[in-house]
Amino acid sequence: MPELPELRAQALACLLEPDPRTKAAAVAAMAQAFADGLLRLDSAAALASNGAIPGRPLRPELVHPRLVARRSMATLEGRAGLVHALAHIEFNAVNLALDALWRFPGMPDAYYADWLQVSKEEAYHFMLLAQHLATLGHAYGDFTAHDSLWEMVENTKGDVLARMALVPRTLEARGLDAIPPLRKKIAQAGDLEAAAILDIILRDEVGHVEIGNRWYGFLCQARGLELRATYDALVVQYRAPVLKGPFNLEARRRAGFTEEELARFA
Repeated sequence: MPELPELRAQALACLLEPDPRTKAAAVAAMAQAFADGLLRLDSAAALASNGAIPGRPLRPELVHPRLVARRSMATLEGRAGLVHALAHIEFNAVNLALDALWRFPGMPDAYYADWLQVSKEEAYHFMLLAQHLATLGHAYGDFTAHDSLWEMVENTKGDVLARMALVPRTLEARGLDAIPPLRKKIAQAGDLEAAAILDIILRDEVGHVEIGNRWYGFLCQARGLELRATYDALVVQYRAPVLKGPFNLEARRRAGFTEEELARFA
C-alpha cells in the first residue's frame, strides 16, 4: 500500500501556489483530506522550498503603506477599495498560516493541527471577501496593497518563538482592535454584507490569536523564558510596530492575553 501524502509538504505546495482562488480551494481540500485520514503528519521532516515564498499573483501591485490610496466610504469605489484591502490581509493570512504549518519542525502534533485550522479559516475569509468584491464590480488585484504583514513573517522565519510572538499575538491581534470600528463605518455606509463578513472574521481571529498566544506560552515554558520580558526583547530585536489604541480588551482577553498584559493597554 503506498504511503499517504504528508501534511506539511502539502502545506508548502499550497503556499507556493500563486493563484489566490486555487490556493484557497487547495487549502480547503488539504484540511478535509487530513480530517479524513488521507494525509499523514511528519513533524520531524526537514522540508525545503523549491520556489519563491509565498506564491502570489502579479497583481495587486505592492507599494509602501503610505502610498496605498485612501478612499471615502461614501462611494462605491471607496467601499470596494476597503474590501480589497481586507481581502489582501486575508490572502496574506492564508500564507502566514501555511508558512507556520510547514516551516517549523519538531513541534507537537497539535501545533500543526492548529495552523491547519487557521489556514482553512483564513482561506474561507478570503473567498467571502473576494466574492463580495465581485458584487462591487472589482476583483482582487484591482487596487494597490502593501506587504507589511508578510515582511514580519519573513523576518521571523528562523525562530518559531519569534514567529508566534510577533505575527499572531502582535500583528494579527491588531485586527481585534481594528475590526469593530471598521465594521461600524462600513455598516453606516450601507454595506451590511461586508459588515457581516467582518463579524465572521472577528469571531475566527480571536481563535487565531489565541493559538499564537498558547504556542508562544508553550515555547517560553519549554525554553525556560519569562513571557513578558521575552516578548519585550523580541519586539526590540525584530523592530515590531508599536501598538496604538484603542484596544479591544474583551476580544484580547478571549484570545488569551493575561490581565497583566491587558493592563499595559489600559
